[in-house]
Amino acid sequence: MPTACLTVCSRIMTQGFKKILLFLLLLASMYASCKRGDVFRVEGQLEAAEGDTLYLEQRGLAGIVKLDSVVLKANGHFVMEQPAPPNPEFYQLRIGKQVALFVVDSTETLRVTANGDNLYYSFKVADSPANERLRWVDERTVRATNAIEELRAQYEAKEIGDDAFVKQFENLIKEYKEEASKVVIGNPASAAAYYAVFQKIGDYLVFDPYDKRDYAMFGAVATSWNYYYPETERTKHLYDFAMNALRTRKQREKQNALLENIPVIETPGLLDIELKGVKGERLSLLSLKGKVVVLDFVVYNAEFSPGHNIRLNTLYERYKSKGLEIYQVSFDPDEHFWKTSAANLPWITVRDPGAMNAALLSTYNVSVIPTAFVINREGEIVKRVEDYEQLAAELEKVL
Repeated sequence: MPTACLTVCSRIMTQGFKKILLFLLLLASMYASCKRGDVFRVEGQLEAAEGDTLYLEQRGLAGIVKLDSVVLKANGHFVMEQPAPPNPEFYQLRIGKQVALFVVDSTETLRVTANGDNLYYSFKVADSPANERLRWVDERTVRATNAIEELRAQYEAKEIGDDAFVKQFENLIKEYKEEASKVVIGNPASAAAYYAVFQKIGDYLVFDPYDKRDYAMFGAVATSWNYYYPETERTKHLYDFAMNALRTRKQREKQNALLENIPVIETPGLLDIELKGVKGERLSLLSLKGKVVVLDFVVYNAEFSPGHNIRLNTLYERYKSKGLEIYQVSFDPDEHFWKTSAANLPWITVRDPGAMNAALLSTYNVSVIPTAFVINREGEIVKRVEDYEQLAAELEKVL
């Protein structure tokens, strides 16, 4: 073939190859662009944080999961990307022990600013209504927690009495619920609504899923999330949690209806109880013969429980040197919740795994929770107490 022909053919092939290469590069660019749409991006500026390591972490159902980290330079600028979640998901930025919570709703770019010396209070997400509502809930939870801790300190310093403490405690919880309920009712499908119903003060959920009045909040969020984000892990967990609480509450209501028809009688003799304590050891009621005992039937995961145990603790501290012991039986269906709540109580705590269907309730003719029995040193039941305001006076009679 003549040289001129070879040259022309070479040019044609070269031009064709360039077109193919350009086409492949275009496809790769489009593919990368599509892939980029499946991520969320967090970028921002952190002042006073040069040399610090900034961590991006997910607040998953199983706990905190580390996703990414970067050592901040002098200008404090950072960029992080992660796969977009299938539902509104909770994340945090962390420097040391300082954390700042935020929510990501699918694919988006969040622009944040903060100061490394005070990450939580200086943290801001620009133009993000979802994060503004989340922050609103978080700030009110912190405010309520601080108010309750201050109230507890006043009580322990004996600056206020039992009744004043319980009344103020209940008012603080009520005020918090009224504010948080506005977020839930306003948009039950939002991340802020989900976050609000699972807020805790101390070890207690503020909204009690086993309480008929509070359950409506869980039900609204579970229904909305199941509609908008079906088949996601967080939705399934929430829905199962809400349905389990509903079943448990229905069982309690049925049990209470049955117990209302059982005549209340005074039991002269002591029927023994032997159940497992927090550490798994079996503890017998009869083994306490020789002491004055308050046999207390209770549910820890109930609205009245914190105030109830505060009253008992006051009596216990006052009379334990005179030989008082408390044998408290929990009928909570959730064993883990009971163990967590009872771990630091100074008296004997056991749990009946039968929960509100336990035969023990019928055996002792208990139709109201909480109910207490005063047992003298000879091991005889001398008084049934349903109004705990009368408990101190009854103990004075036998101590």
